[in-house]
Amino acid sequence: MSISPRFLDELRSRLTLSEMIGKRIKITRAGREYKACCPFHHEKSPSFTINDDKQFYHCFGCGAHGDVIKFTMEHDGLGFMEALELLCSEAGMQMPKPDPKAAQKAEKEKDLYACMDMAASWFQEQMLQPQNLEILSYIDKRGVDEKARELFRIGYAPSDGQALRKYLNDKGYEDKELIQLGLLKASSRGGQPYTFFRDRVMFPVMDRRGRVVAFGGRILPDHMRPKDRGDFTPPKYINTSDTPLFDKGRMLYGEHLARNAARDGHTLVVTEGYMDVIACHSAGFKGAVAPMGTALTDNQIASLWSMQVDDQKQPVLCFDGDNAGRRAAGRACENLLPLLKAGKSARFAFLPEGEDPDSLLKSGGREALQNILRSALSLFDFLWLSHTAGRNFDTPEARAGLDKSIMADVARISDGEVQRHYRELVKTQISESFFRNRYQNLQKAGASSSQGGARNSSPSQKYKPKPKRPVPRSPLAQRDIVGAKILLAAVINNPSLYEEVDDALGRIVIPHYTYDMLRQNLVTILSDEHEISALDLKKMLLERGFDEEMGDILNESVYVHAAFSRPEAMENIERSECVSKWRSIYEALQDTLLNQEIKQGWKQAILESDETKEGVLKDMVQGKQSGSV
Repeated sequence: MSISPRFLDELRSRLTLSEMIGKRIKITRAGREYKACCPFHHEKSPSFTINDDKQFYHCFGCGAHGDVIKFTMEHDGLGFMEALELLCSEAGMQMPKPDPKAAQKAEKEKDLYACMDMAASWFQEQMLQPQNLEILSYIDKRGVDEKARELFRIGYAPSDGQALRKYLNDKGYEDKELIQLGLLKASSRGGQPYTFFRDRVMFPVMDRRGRVVAFGGRILPDHMRPKDRGDFTPPKYINTSDTPLFDKGRMLYGEHLARNAARDGHTLVVTEGYMDVIACHSAGFKGAVAPMGTALTDNQIASLWSMQVDDQKQPVLCFDGDNAGRRAAGRACENLLPLLKAGKSARFAFLPEGEDPDSLLKSGGREALQNILRSALSLFDFLWLSHTAGRNFDTPEARAGLDKSIMADVARISDGEVQRHYRELVKTQISESFFRNRYQNLQKAGASSSQGGARNSSPSQKYKPKPKRPVPRSPLAQRDIVGAKILLAAVINNPSLYEEVDDALGRIVIPHYTYDMLRQNLVTILSDEHEISALDLKKMLLERGFDEEMGDILNESVYVHAAFSRPEAMENIERSECVSKWRSIYEALQDTLLNQEIKQGWKQAILESDETKEGVLKDMVQGKQSGSV
C-alpha cells in the first residue's frame, strides 16, 4: 500500500516528537531541544537529542536518526504499516485506504504548491505597481509596514478578471487546475473562466511548512472601489474553498510562524481574522493565529496543543466582550470539553466591547492587549462563571440546580481523570459559595438584631458604617495572627507564588481589618500585574498606605516561623514545597476561623432564642464534619 507524503506530513505535524519519545524513555529539557540516553545503544551520558521544530531525533553516539515514524518502528519493533496504525490512533487520524495512484497524486500536488506560490508572488508584485500606490498607502495606514507585508506575503488582486489566468496559463497551468485550486471560477454563462479574487487585498494562507495553500481577499474601502451595483453589497472577505491542498477545518492562519514562536516561549493567542494576527505579530505577540472564518475545530485545537512544548498546554482564545463574543466563547467551551486531557486545556480572554486585537493595539498599545491576556480565565473559571454569573445560590434548591446544570457539562469530558478533578472542584466551589452566602445572611441577621432585634427590625433599616480602622472583628490566638502574616509575607516577598495560591488568597477573610485590607489590595494588584517584581509590589502597597502593616508582617519575627516566607525563599526551597507549606497554613487558619464563626454565631443565636439561626448553624457544623464547607 502506498501512503501519500501529504498524509505522512499531516501525521508528523499532529504529533509532538518529544511527547511520543517521552512516553517510551526518560527525556530532559535542554534549551529548545530534549536529550536522553540513547535507547538504541548502551551509554551512561546522554547523547540522544530530540528536536521538535525539525521533527527529528539524532544520536551523536551511534548515529541513530529519524522521525516519529522511524523511532516507533525501531523502538517498538513494528513494521511500517503497524507503526502508522499506532501513531494514527495517537493522533486521532484514520489510516488511508489503499490507493495505487497515491504516488502519482503526490507528484501532482508538488506542481499545485508551485502554482500557488507563483500566484502569491504575482499578487505581491501587483501591490507594488505604480498604478496601485494608493492601495499600498492604504495598507500602510492600516499599520501593516513593509516588513509585515513581506513576512505575510500580502498582495493585491487587480480588477482585471483575466490577468492572473493569462499569467499562469503562460507558465503551463491549465484552467481546470486553476479552478481546482480556487484561483479561477468557471463562468455560469458559458464564457471563459475568470479570476475568483478581483480588486481585493490578498492574504496568502500558508500551511505549517510555510507553503501557500489558499487565499483570503479583503474588499477595498468604499472610496477606493466602484459603487455597488444595485442592492448587491460584496462581502468584506472571501476565502478559498476547500481544495486538494486546503482544508479550512485543519488550517490556522499564521501557524507557520506561531509554531516556532511557541517553541521559543511565546503565548499562543487565537484571534478572529487576518489583520488581528498580523497586528499581534507586529506588536510582539508572535504566537497569534486565527481559524479560517469558523469556530475552532477539533483538528485546529489538536494543532494548537501540538505547537506548545510546555507540560501545561493552554492557548489563549481571544473573544469580543459583547454578547456575540460570549456566545462564541460558550461554543468554544462546548467544543473543548470532550477533548480535555491532562495538561491540555485553554484560557479565555475577553476584549473591551467594540474592540478587536487590531484596534486595541492601535488605541492602547502592546500593554493594553498584554493586560487582557494576563487576565484570561481558565476553562474551569469560564465554565463556572457561565453557570453562576448574576445568580444567587443561597438556598439548597438553588445549589442543587447549579450542581445539576454544571455537572451535565462536566460529564461531557471524555478523559476520566480530568473529569474527576472537575467534579471535585465543582463540589468545592458550590460548597464554598453556599457557605459564603449563608454566612453573609447570618451576619446581616446579627446586624439587624443588634439594632433592635432580628424579628422586629425593618428590612430597610440602615446599618452604621464601620470605622475606618477598627480593632480585629474577632480575637485570634497569637499563632493564628502569625499564620495570617506568614501567608501575606510569602506572597509579597515572592509574587510568582500568587498564580499557585490565588484561589485561596482570594477566598480567605482575615478577621483583622487592616491585614484583610492589605490582602484585598494584594489580590487586586497581582490579578492585574502577573509579572511584577517583589520590589515594585512593595512600593505599590506602601503607596496605598500599608507601611505600618508591612512593617508588622515583613520581619524576622514572622520569618522565623516559616522560612518559605523569606524574600530569598525561592532561591533555596523548591517552588512546590513553598506552595505545599503555604496551603497547609492556609487550611489550618481557615479551619480556626470557621470554628470561631460557628461558636460566636451559636452563642448569639442562643441568647436571642433564634431557631432559624440555630438551624443554619447546625447545617454549618454538619457540613464541616462532612468536609463540604
